[in-house]
Amino acid sequence: MGARGADPAGQDPARERRRRRRRREMTDDRREAIVRLDEALGDAGRRSLAELARREALDAAGEPQPEPASTGTVPPLEVYGAFVSFHLGGRLRGCMGVLGRPFPVVDAVRDAARSAAVRDPRFPPMQPAEIRAADLEVSLLTPIEWVDPDLLPDAIRIGIDGLVAEQGPQRGLLLPQVATEHGLDAPTFLAETCRKAGLPPDAWRHGARIGRFQALVIREA
Repeated sequence: MGARGADPAGQDPARERRRRRRRREMTDDRREAIVRLDEALGDAGRRSLAELARREALDAAGEPQPEPASTGTVPPLEVYGAFVSFHLGGRLRGCMGVLGRPFPVVDAVRDAARSAAVRDPRFPPMQPAEIRAADLEVSLLTPIEWVDPDLLPDAIRIGIDGLVAEQGPQRGLLLPQVATEHGLDAPTFLAETCRKAGLPPDAWRHGARIGRFQALVIREA
């Protein structure tokens, strides 16, 4: 006779209900964090951060910029990371950021923009003309939430969650939009995040710590 409470496929219905409830609770918390951040910034704050990012990138590339007066429209918020991405002709030209602790949002965007323009080791430093022509994207991150391995890969919501993979000194991060842009499902997204960390693609099944976060993505109008 099978164990009491187990279904014919060997699943524990009570455990599965607990898993679904935990996934739902975690999702609700993340959604609320993004909504609060978006509402706190408002339209003016989002525009100001996009303008600030491009100005800082131009300054880092050797074209000094005046301090934008519109920075004052950004409320004194903290974020848990920020990334700035530049695309030229639909292809990535630079993406860097800051991560790991609370940052004043203006400082985080400044640092990320300067790094994305001239410090991304995958690309040569951008020229001012490239920065002016590029599509710019600012991603403001919520706190990283480390995921119970038992909830993977089901806990990962494509188009909502970004991922961090970490094992020992190695760490890699992929923003939420990466999965949608490349048509990745949750297991593949996990594997690619592990690759980004320099780990085997199945490291998420074998001890690598997986965190998820959401990002408020700001694009220039």
